[in-house]
Amino acid sequence: MRKKLFSLAIPALFVAAVVVSCKKDKPLTSESNEVTTTKDGSQYSLDTLNSKVEWKGYKVFKSENTSHFGTIRFESGDVTVKDGKLESGKFVADMNSLTSVDLKDSPEDMGKLNGHLKSGDFFEVEKFPTASFEITKVTPATEGDYNTLLDGNLTIKGITKPVQFKANVSVNEGEVSVATEPKDIKREEFGVKFQAPAENGVIKDEVTLQINVKALEKK
Repeated sequence: MRKKLFSLAIPALFVAAVVVSCKKDKPLTSESNEVTTTKDGSQYSLDTLNSKVEWKGYKVFKSENTSHFGTIRFESGDVTVKDGKLESGKFVADMNSLTSVDLKDSPEDMGKLNGHLKSGDFFEVEKFPTASFEITKVTPATEGDYNTLLDGNLTIKGITKPVQFKANVSVNEGEVSVATEPKDIKREEFGVKFQAPAENGVIKDEVTLQINVKALEKK
């Protein structure tokens, strides 16, 4: 049972981790986008109580019956609004807050899984305590269910890679909300691998990540 829980949660956790950037260490590798956004505009601070990353990971077959899901809380963040539109932003997630919501009714199993995912086998949160996503470009979307394309740099375990999210962005009366699409991220590209190679063969490399943030205008 323990091995099964750990296998399923790895990708899921990665999803959450997907927002990682170490405060203490410089990125080990970087394939980042050039930042074209600015801080020119009104400044907003992330509402950490009402912002989170939602993650979901799977075993070999992607289905609801072979998944784990959970959340990661944000430590800090900021947003800039110019002429009533999102101009830039950066969100920093607290990897120590990573938890498996689907195991909430089994505290013992949840504690074991969360602890294992935070260990050196996976996210190494002691060494890499945070994750981050920095917006590098904001483009209005004219088709589909989302009104904005967000290009940005995602950093996890000291590895930075460019990622694009479709998102719904709204700016209303001193509040900004950003809700991204559920997006698959390849965990192994960010060094998130179980130290037992055989276990990596029974879990999906792709994990689904969704970012939901609210920010309030600074007074």
